[in-house]
Amino acid sequence: MILLIHTATPTCFLTFIDGGDRVEVEWEAGRELANDLLGRLDGSLKDNGWTWDDLSGIVAFQGPGSFTGLRIGLTVVNTIARAQNIPIVGAVDEDWQATGLARLQQGENDQIVLPEYGGEAHITTPRK
Repeated sequence: MILLIHTATPTCFLTFIDGGDRVEVEWEAGRELANDLLGRLDGSLKDNGWTWDDLSGIVAFQGPGSFTGLRIGLTVVNTIARAQNIPIVGAVDEDWQATGLARLQQGENDQIVLPEYGGEAHITTPRK
């Protein structure tokens, strides 16, 4: 089963492809992505009768988009790919899902997907 993930906007998207089956999960993460992402992933796997060991590859949208969303999402999936010893690829274009799936089918593996912010990161000064 392959996981496709997009965390570059406040609305996050997970897509699981298992043979001909496609399960899509979407939610408004807002500022809770770091707290919610692993739970959403784990819950989606369990809801569909899958386990972490069923993952065979990951396609990650690498940007451009939210600095924090990309940083959190990519850190999580890079860690999962490493822990499960599965390939991970990133893609940046509008057709990122098809591009990433094609790369996985060709046997590619980025090992680590880095974010593409589309410009300099806008880091604000802490409020406190």
